[in-house]
Amino acid sequence: MASVIGVTGLAFEARIAADLHTQAICSGDGSTLAESLASAIAEDCYGLISFGVAGGLSPDLPAGACVVASAIVSETIQLFTDRDWSQALLRLIPGSIYGPIAGVATVAMHPEAKRSLHMSTGALAVDNESHVAASVAAARGLPMTAVRVIMDPAGRQLPAAALAAVRANGTIDLAALTRATMKQPSELPMLLRTGLDALFGFAALLRCRQLLGPGLGLPSLQADESEPSSSIVAEDRMIAL
Repeated sequence: MASVIGVTGLAFEARIAADLHTQAICSGDGSTLAESLASAIAEDCYGLISFGVAGGLSPDLPAGACVVASAIVSETIQLFTDRDWSQALLRLIPGSIYGPIAGVATVAMHPEAKRSLHMSTGALAVDNESHVAASVAAARGLPMTAVRVIMDPAGRQLPAAALAAVRANGTIDLAALTRATMKQPSELPMLLRTGLDALFGFAALLRCRQLLGPGLGLPSLQADESEPSSSIVAEDRMIAL
């Protein structure tokens, strides 16, 4: 069956992304993402899409805002996304914003870092997977796009405890989160604010997924209305690094 590869950084994003037409690859640390993507691409792969939450770079975007990538930028690349696929996403997701998304190897935690990245790249949002997905897609001659929902807006700082809780496979370690919070109790208000932003982001991501339908909005798959439009399926559609 023809498939799309959904590239995510967190396990819950992969579970949301996967469907009968979408194989979700989850990269918690990103170190082997390119290799895993290369191994997953088969003859019937129709394209790659980076899907999930992101950090906000534009000060105008609140938690829950959805960005469809016009291009993927990083320190070493600037690659345009597939126009037909991206335009289809914009039509399917009312209120979505079209603009560049930055890909970085390490999480942009501080507002100063986000501001600098926004000024240097013009990107509206940032994540840790899109640049890898774009490079692999370009090398294979495959269409690629990205749809990312803002979880931490540009003016927010991510608490260190939140990052410490993410395992290498993209799942959340609640025990590690508790230990980190106990070591830095002053971060608790920031952590609670991050949790509230995450709820907005999570709800918006679910809504986006429901709107996109089979194959995460790939136009050639939208005609097949017999497939379920929703997303959360068996774990055998997710590859955790």
